Amino acid sequence: MPAILPRPARLSAVVAGALVLVLVAPPAPLARGATAPAPASDAWVAPVVGEPVVLRPFLPPDQDWLAGHRGVDLGAAPGDAVVAPEAGVVTFAGTVVDRGVVVVLHDDGLRTSLEPVTGSVAPGTRVGRGEVVGTLEGGHGGGGGNEAAAAGHCLPSSCLHWGVRRGEVYLDPLTLLAPREPIVLLPLR
Repeated sequence: MPAILPRPARLSAVVAGALVLVLVAPPAPLARGATAPAPASDAWVAPVVGEPVVLRPFLPPDQDWLAGHRGVDLGAAPGDAVVAPEAGVVTFAGTVVDRGVVVVLHDDGLRTSLEPVTGSVAPGTRVGRGEVVGTLEGGHGGGGGNEAAAAGHCLPSSCLHWGVRRGEVYLDPLTLLAPREPIVLLPLR
């Protein structure tokens, strides 16, 4: 006959079992249909020059119709160059509602949307990884677009919103970048 544990001990055993499951189980994907990050040799580049600073991370909604943040906001200044994160064909470069948007269909079928961007390439243009596709709008005449609308998404900072989709499923764009170097703690002496 199994030993019957007092109530607090049973609860502790359940919590400990759940903790082991959380620590051992592989992480769940961030979005329905998401895949593992690409190997470093196939890694994309950030659409902003320099080390990307994430102002707002990807936050997929629990259900398609709910609110969420279907992309990442990267720190950038008005007038900064915006580049294609991977090779592909520009399928759209124009205004949507009140801001410039550039969309690139990549060779692997993923689609990147970049906003607020004043496009410098026409739809149908083939672009390479890291090739300039436009400039960030906003600020004091820096990008040529509707500055109030362009700045509004990330006030008080300016930013580039980068979204990536496979079909109609949004993915976390940061998973497509090469892994960063690991942080190594050195001894004090």
